[in-house]
Amino acid sequence: MAATHRTIAVPRTAHLHQLGTLSAETKHLWIALHGYGQLARYFIRHFEPLLDEQTVVIAPEGLSRFYLGEMSGRVGASWMTKEERLHEITDYTTYLNLVREMALQEAPQAELHVLGFSQGAATACRWLAQAQWPVAELVLWAGMFPEDMEMASASQTLLHTRLTYVYGLQDPFIGDGKVQEQLARVQTAGLTPHLLPFAGKHELNREVLLQLKNRGSSEKAVVN
Repeated sequence: MAATHRTIAVPRTAHLHQLGTLSAETKHLWIALHGYGQLARYFIRHFEPLLDEQTVVIAPEGLSRFYLGEMSGRVGASWMTKEERLHEITDYTTYLNLVREMALQEAPQAELHVLGFSQGAATACRWLAQAQWPVAELVLWAGMFPEDMEMASASQTLLHTRLTYVYGLQDPFIGDGKVQEQLARVQTAGLTPHLLPFAGKHELNREVLLQLKNRGSSEKAVVN
């Protein structure tokens, strides 16, 4: 007799780490999504250059943890695998929606900036594809829109969002050729991304983060 596959929704505890204090004075909320095998408490340290009195950074952690080596030692987290992928996408989308809602209850005037690194980039794209609310900025760092993702829904959500691709010129996973292929795809969907390459590998970069922060400030000053 064949086994029957069933599912059941269960409550569980999710973890996130935060730089800064959310308040009515918060103008910029960054939600930063880590890459495969990373933990939020270490990942968020890279974002200290973004911090000021009007900016808060939140790094949610993927719901699945695992040992990086043998059955002990360092632990990492993941957003999803190919196993029961649609359920995992639904789970992390629900989770990230709750993170956003929680943060904006405490900082209702904040603009939403989303940065996804590596696996976190694909996670950010799938999350925001279902968004019914404004996203000021999406940064895809060492990652891009998933190949199996329909761009129509994303283009509607992100039509007025500043979209930036950041990648290291020595990144073995994201070469310039792959970026150009992705660029053609998103432009066909009506999106106009900025490219921000830097001299480095598959890693975050303090100077580039400062560029992102200062660019946002200068554009806001021009608008004002």
